[in-house]
Amino acid sequence: QVKLVESGGGLAQPGGSLRLSCAASGFTFSNYGMSWARRAPGKGLEWVSTIYDDGTATYYADSVKGRFTISRDNAKDTLYLHMNNLKPEDTALYYCVKGRSSAPCTNTACHDFWGQGTQVTVPS
Repeated sequence: QVKLVESGGGLAQPGGSLRLSCAASGFTFSNYGMSWARRAPGKGLEWVSTIYDDGTATYYADSVKGRFTISRDNAKDTLYLHMNNLKPEDTALYYCVKGRSSAPCTNTACHDFWGQGTQVTVPS
């Protein structure tokens, strides 16, 4: 079965960095677009970043553009999110999400499997 396991979250100081990882199994990772989404306390879901199956194209939310970088290693079936210059407003539960096709998008309908999430906390 499809399994997505996030890791790398934790407590980071403002201006600091974290790298999230998502280990995927149960499907042919290299055939699917992948995404990171987050939910902050009391707020709705935000699509943070997406990446094509071959890594050639990416999308970033305006709130993270220039600070976060999405990448993937198809040989290791792993998705990454490199987060730099972290801000208190980045505090959220971060989810790794599998797309339904090679091209990702930024809505729930085009994704079919979610990880359990990893918490990122940046104190103010």
